[in-house]
Amino acid sequence: MKKLCMVLAVLLFTACSSDDTPKDYTEENELEIQAYIANNNLTAQSSNTGLYYVIDNPGTGVSPTGTDRVKVAYTGYLTDGTVFDESPEEGVSFSYLNSLISGFAEGITYFKEGGSGKLIIPAHLAYGSYSTGSIPAGSVIIFDIELIYVNYKTENEAEIQSYLTENNLMALQSDTGLYYTIDEPGDGQQPTLTDNVTVTYKGYLTNGDVFDENTTGAYFDLSTLITGFAEGITYFKEGGSGTLYIPAHLAYGNNAVSGIEAGSVIIFDIELLSVN
Repeated sequence: MKKLCMVLAVLLFTACSSDDTPKDYTEENELEIQAYIANNNLTAQSSNTGLYYVIDNPGTGVSPTGTDRVKVAYTGYLTDGTVFDESPEEGVSFSYLNSLISGFAEGITYFKEGGSGKLIIPAHLAYGSYSTGSIPAGSVIIFDIELIYVNYKTENEAEIQSYLTENNLMALQSDTGLYYTIDEPGDGQQPTLTDNVTVTYKGYLTNGDVFDENTTGAYFDLSTLITGFAEGITYFKEGGSGTLYIPAHLAYGNNAVSGIEAGSVIIFDIELLSVN
């Protein structure tokens, strides 16, 4: 099975020489698309770029922008029904919509989280006059899609809830989406986000993989730390200890950091030794 991240890549690496003159398939594709829509009794909308799309379910969640990370389940095929790519049932994640072919990236923005439908993409919004894998040059390509998640909030929420359930844990949740458990509240000074603190900690993923640890005490300016860690520390007093369950939007978001994949929920067992 091909990977869509390869099939939808922006850059086209081809064996064509610099003397090759690209062919404009716009008129030819338009006729092909109109015939496909009529033959399949579809009610399709078109954008000013020439993309056609069918919304079966608009969705009710977040609508993505070009810089968002999305998780999509899809089947990609030609107008004759030949399938050239298909995702696993659970979908595939892409870090930035704008990293994909323009027709796919644009089409996804017409749906909200949970939405589904069809994208009918002319060649000038896909691979133009180049062949790619089993996709002939100038092809209209079609994707049946389901937009499962936008960014990481919904997915991370489900991951945290699953982790808590599997480990028989009870946690508090803040308005930002941070989860935390307080094993020992402490009885000393309680920090603010502008304070300096000394903390011991163990950082790990929901699968148990440890990515960082300090057992002697690390000194931090809370204002310089990731949002979820800094916020979480303020719920303890000196001598307090507990665990922070930090979703990606309060940690590293779409960015991968050493030992931490993009979009990861990260967990910290912490003890607040001192403030300032």
